[in-house]
Amino acid sequence: MTTVEALEQAVQNLTPKDLARFREWFVRFDADAWDARIDSDAESGRLDALAAETLAEYQSGQVREL
Repeated sequence: MTTVEALEQAVQNLTPKDLARFREWFVRFDADAWDARIDSDAESGRLDALAAETLAEYQSGQVREL
C-alpha cells in the first residue's frame, strides 16, 4: 500500500469531527505551501516576465477595472 493509499484509507475512517479538523488543517497547510512557492518564485525572478507584461498592459490601457 502506498502512502497516499494509506492516507486515503485513514481519512475515510475519520469521525465527522476529526474530518472537519483535518480539513481545516489541510486548508491551512495547502495555503502555506502555495504562499511559500509564490515567495520562492518571486525571489528567484520566475515571475519577473509576467509582472513586466502585466505592468505594460496596465500602462498601455489594455486592462479594465473589475
